[in-house]
Amino acid sequence: MQTILLEILEELRKSGQIDDRFLEKTLLRHNRELGENNRHYAKKKLLPYYLKLKRLDSERWEELKVTPELEIQLIKALQVKPRRTASGVATITVITKPWKCSSECIYCPNDVRMPKSYLSDEPACQRAERNHFDPYLQVVSRLRALTDMGHPTDKIELIVLGGTWSDYPEGYQIWFIEQLFKALNDGVEAEQSSQLRRKFYKSRGLGNGAGAVTISSAVAQQPNEAQQLTESQQSASTLQQLVNNGNLSYNQAVHRLYDLDNAWQSVAVEQVSNLTELDKQHTINETAQHRVVGLVIETRPDTITTQSLTLLRRLGCTKVQIGVQSLDPAILALNNRTITIAKIQEAFELLRVFGFKIHAHFMLNLYGATPEKDKIDYLRFVTKMPYQPDELKLYPCSLVAGTKLCDRYADTTWRPYSEEELLDVLSTDMLNTPGFVRVSRMIRDISAKDILVGNKKANLRQLVENRIEKSGQQLEEIRYREINSSETNIESLELAIIGYETTATNEHFLQWITPENKIVGFLRLSLPKEEYVRQHQSDLPISQQEAMIREVHVYGKAARLHRKGEGAQHLGLGRQLIKAASDIARQGGYLKLNVISSVGTREYYRRIGFKDNGLYQQISLEEDS
Repeated sequence: MQTILLEILEELRKSGQIDDRFLEKTLLRHNRELGENNRHYAKKKLLPYYLKLKRLDSERWEELKVTPELEIQLIKALQVKPRRTASGVATITVITKPWKCSSECIYCPNDVRMPKSYLSDEPACQRAERNHFDPYLQVVSRLRALTDMGHPTDKIELIVLGGTWSDYPEGYQIWFIEQLFKALNDGVEAEQSSQLRRKFYKSRGLGNGAGAVTISSAVAQQPNEAQQLTESQQSASTLQQLVNNGNLSYNQAVHRLYDLDNAWQSVAVEQVSNLTELDKQHTINETAQHRVVGLVIETRPDTITTQSLTLLRRLGCTKVQIGVQSLDPAILALNNRTITIAKIQEAFELLRVFGFKIHAHFMLNLYGATPEKDKIDYLRFVTKMPYQPDELKLYPCSLVAGTKLCDRYADTTWRPYSEEELLDVLSTDMLNTPGFVRVSRMIRDISAKDILVGNKKANLRQLVENRIEKSGQQLEEIRYREINSSETNIESLELAIIGYETTATNEHFLQWITPENKIVGFLRLSLPKEEYVRQHQSDLPISQQEAMIREVHVYGKAARLHRKGEGAQHLGLGRQLIKAASDIARQGGYLKLNVISSVGTREYYRRIGFKDNGLYQQISLEEDS
């Protein structure tokens, strides 16, 4: 491996850059020397090897004669999947432990080894199961992987998935988030702490994942229920088969697999914390090496209340993912999704006034839907006042074993859309997506082998965008326009503002765009309506005449904190957006401006004049006038 590194460094010294073609030819040559069809050497192994050499074998590393400037070029050349941090932030997704769900939608996967709606073959789920669903271990393993791929990890967005967050006990919620922050705060000590934590789980009798767990130890404590199970029914695979056959519900299986198992229960006793302990980790993270610049938590619209949102803010949450799926009451009912349209509207209103970014899930091809109904439903969702999410997962329904949708497929009352129908719906939806909405993805991370029928193409989004480009039409959706890692000429940028109205606020989407309409950075400003605040004042964390910045984001390769990166970050664009938002709010008669800052950005906002104020940071607009 060192010989290959020497060749790469020599080429970098000579030409100043290398491309993937050079790497492929070099690796192929060395693999052939080891024997036919040998794949010992790979690009993904080069950077981890270099970093380990630098860390653990200084003598051999010094033989490479790598200057700081040359190291920057080397890491850039060896970086794997550079788009992962092209948005300016490194993302870490974690999964909560399996838990009983208070909903039972007919399309929702019922993998008993996972929280409801997730499958054990999904990458983040595999990582979670290997790590006993421990948030600390999940973060440390993901940090290691990101570092090995050459990605900076100064700024982290944490995404917490696992079905309905509010279904979990409050003590577990607080503990889970506290451990995420602790893993980022522990720095070099995290790896050693991880080893101790793994020994703890092993000492409690847990293997790697629910598939290795039996519940025989529960018999003594729960004789009436546990003794009814045969020995063969005490494994996850057998319980899964019972669920798939309709002989057991997901909740019943999860109860038997986890609640009746002494090992899992002995661990659960330890998985409790309080806000005082969490606040300590928050304070440390404000100046930590790995700072949390975004915390996303997933839940359902019907769990959104002023109390639940207040707790989410105490946890440090800045964005909420909610599964809407459809606005058609008939389709919601057919799919056993017991959420009213009024509750969805209320959730959107509260989320906006509380300052959260709203990341909604919307599903096509549900039972009872048609392509034309889907188009109408989506257009209403992204353009009508009560809704208009900030971000979307827009994906088609797929048939997965163990779901009640299988019965509807069997009796032919539901069928998957053809590829042409699906591309037509998605193309229409994308063209109808306003410029202030980001469609983050079009497929779930469900492996093709888990999908019985439905779309299995991982490049679905590319097919949709190619279709639109060939038609000569233009997309306004954010992700399509992101500048990512391209160079930025500040002098050519224009500040464009999209204004739109919701039932609770007047919204302003401020964006820096290039002459080609590429988006370099943006800010979401909410101006709560006086009447709405007055009617709900006793339940809200804000007062009259208080505006809210819900999001500030500047694109470009993730620049290390306090250094200029290759993209648009750290060039003052964010500050100018905040100044423009302050002017708009002041002109609208607002006296104060709040920002829903994440823990890792508190220091930044303090430096530009914001002061800590309860759930937010705040600046007086009167002082600036």
